[in-house]
Amino acid sequence: MPGQPLIERHCAPVAKGTPVLRRETAQALLKEIPGWEMVDGKAIRRLFRCKDFKDAVSLINRVCTVAESNDHHPDLHLTGYRNLTIEISTHSIGGLSDNDFVLAAKLDRILTHTPPIG
Repeated sequence: MPGQPLIERHCAPVAKGTPVLRRETAQALLKEIPGWEMVDGKAIRRLFRCKDFKDAVSLINRVCTVAESNDHHPDLHLTGYRNLTIEISTHSIGGLSDNDFVLAAKLDRILTHTPPIG
């Protein structure tokens, strides 16, 4: 529901053919999730440098729990044994939906103890 904080909203099914968010809308929502950046107007991402490989895998597992409970699944890229990139988009429409920003806000709650890269 627009107007409600992202963290309080829930991911909802998005049918194929649903229009992607307008760039202006996405940029406004991006302001509510500091640390995330837009990628080509089609996804949002955040980069993290974990302490070590074990810490990175632990973070992936925590992300998995949140993603599963919201039925919205990000792309996760682990490189250099401890650098994790989380990229979120709505695959069914090939771009951004409200769900992406809702999930990012929910992930931020568990990511606060892992420093971002940069």
